[in-house]
Amino acid sequence: MSAAAARPPAHAKPGATLAVASIGAFMTSVDIMIVTTAIPVLRESLGGSIGDLEWTMNAYNLAFACLLLTAAGLGDRFGRRRVFSFGLAGFAASSALAALAPGIGVLIAARAVQGAAAALILPLTLTMISEAFPLETRGRAIGIWGGVLGTGGVLGPIIGAVVVEGLGWQWIFWINVPIAVLLIPAARTFITETYGPRQPLDVPGLALASAGFFGLSWGLVQSTNHPWSAAAVVVPILLGLALMSAFLRWEHRTANPMVPLAIFRIRRFSAANGVSFCIFASLAGSVFLMSQYFQFAQHHSPVEAALRFMPWPLPTVFGAPIAGSLAARYGNRPFMIAGMSLQAGAMAWFALVASVHSPYAHLWPPLVLSGVGIALVMPTMSGEAVAAVRAEQMGVASGTNTTVRELGGVFGVALVATIFASPRSYASPAGFVDGFLDAMWACAVFAAAGAALACLADGARGSTAAEPLAEPAEASGHAPQSRIATQCPAR
Repeated sequence: MSAAAARPPAHAKPGATLAVASIGAFMTSVDIMIVTTAIPVLRESLGGSIGDLEWTMNAYNLAFACLLLTAAGLGDRFGRRRVFSFGLAGFAASSALAALAPGIGVLIAARAVQGAAAALILPLTLTMISEAFPLETRGRAIGIWGGVLGTGGVLGPIIGAVVVEGLGWQWIFWINVPIAVLLIPAARTFITETYGPRQPLDVPGLALASAGFFGLSWGLVQSTNHPWSAAAVVVPILLGLALMSAFLRWEHRTANPMVPLAIFRIRRFSAANGVSFCIFASLAGSVFLMSQYFQFAQHHSPVEAALRFMPWPLPTVFGAPIAGSLAARYGNRPFMIAGMSLQAGAMAWFALVASVHSPYAHLWPPLVLSGVGIALVMPTMSGEAVAAVRAEQMGVASGTNTTVRELGGVFGVALVATIFASPRSYASPAGFVDGFLDAMWACAVFAAAGAALACLADGARGSTAAEPLAEPAEASGHAPQSRIATQCPAR
């Protein structure tokens, strides 16, 4: 086992690193969905069409998804703490610009810059935590980080509703400024600077990957307003696929690839990324419509809807650290399978009981069940991704995993919105519920697919703290393989 994998850097402060990185991750996660409950107020204050208002969320998501791999490469090259701090400064500045926006166009531009800054923050948080903690405690640390991250995604609409109703829409952006500003000196004080392989920066790879993800994400976002067969959807998706194909060909032949393609031949790494895609597709799709269900179909105020959300994230807050610790002893796979299965069951349960007049006593149990599932999946899918590779590849693994799950979220929202949309969707509460139920079933299918993919993960005990693979594929001519067979247990 390499020394880098076995112990953290000298002078590392693990607890403080975990706190700073988790707060940064929470801030970026919250802001992905925080504007969803503010859209009606934004329309009254700033004007703009429905399409313009949707871009207050889409601009953030597009910039975020497209730059995640780039950020991981920059962190490896120039220092993770340095790039993380630069992202925090950009996040504070863009949040202030969003709060001061005089019109919808400026707000959309500020949200795009905010998303780009978030991309410099989030993937590096997992890498810095993985570097700061020794193997025996890394699982619990990633569990805490995963719980914070999952909670942020669910709490975004809740925080947005409370802040908008109590203080005004500008404060959903102002609250970021002091947090980001205070995290910068905290990062410099408590986080030890670390680097990845100091190889030349893969500029063509960065450009191709960013452009390819932009095309894919743009097409998926456009699908919420156009049919899937429309040129506005098909053309950017095909262009994105062509650019990603060019990226893969370039990475295969360049001497200093941004992403060593051999890591995708590691079954547990690919399985972890498949699980990440599916859980975020299921979670983002359900969160996107759930607040609207409570407000439009059941006639609750934004704050009342937010309170009905509360049972959803609570199990994640308390359960994810426990899941991370247990996964260090028993392996990530059983927790990923169980978590994805619980998420699938919870979404199906909600689809069976939700109606215009459903009492809340029928609705909160599946929300709690989903929260338990998320608590099991969030830390273990991330732990599996970084445990599958060598220590010097942690930055690449983290950036790839974050990119895949963000694309999963964009895809989930796009597909769920397509399934939900019909002329009757907003004509009446009953029409809304009809589309909503179909969308919840789609979220259940996403989660069930993730449970199947989780079966391909490493079944070894202690896989959160597994020894990184010793030989890269380039050296041996063969894909690295786990030393233990990874088949689903027989029933």
